[in-house]
Amino acid sequence: MFTNPFSFDGRIRRTEYGISLIIYAIAYAIVAGIVASTGSDDGAGIVFIFLIPILWFLWAQGAKRCHDIGNSGWWQLIPFYVFWLIFQEGQAGSNQYGNNPKGIQSTSGTTSQRGQSNGTSGSVYQGGYSGGHNNPNSNYSSMENPNKTEGYKDGDLYK
Repeated sequence: MFTNPFSFDGRIRRTEYGISLIIYAIAYAIVAGIVASTGSDDGAGIVFIFLIPILWFLWAQGAKRCHDIGNSGWWQLIPFYVFWLIFQEGQAGSNQYGNNPKGIQSTSGTTSQRGQSNGTSGSVYQGGYSGGHNNPNSNYSSMENPNKTEGYKDGDLYK
């Protein structure tokens, strides 16, 4: 977590982005409190100087969170998009911005989380309903007419 926090490359999880928002709020409150305690009108320049790295941090983390969703970092300029970044789950597997920070890979047939395979492979039906044309474990042509030699075979519907 927090590897290269000022870089705009890569992807981060929702947790890291949420912590980044909290860090930004605390840092902003500290800088604003220091400026308010000085009581001078020249505090605006000081606030701006201290806010540059804080804003850079926030924008970099926001861009990486946008990358996790599959969007460009410029999307964070949309008003209230920060709420979407907090609650939207990232894309499974790799995208054009890098690998999934959770380690979840999206491949056909197997799903791996943090490098561990869950043991499923191929196109094994895992649903609770055993009927319908999407069940690859049944041959409907043999059930309809056992004497019929040609007919529907698994997967023919989608070829």
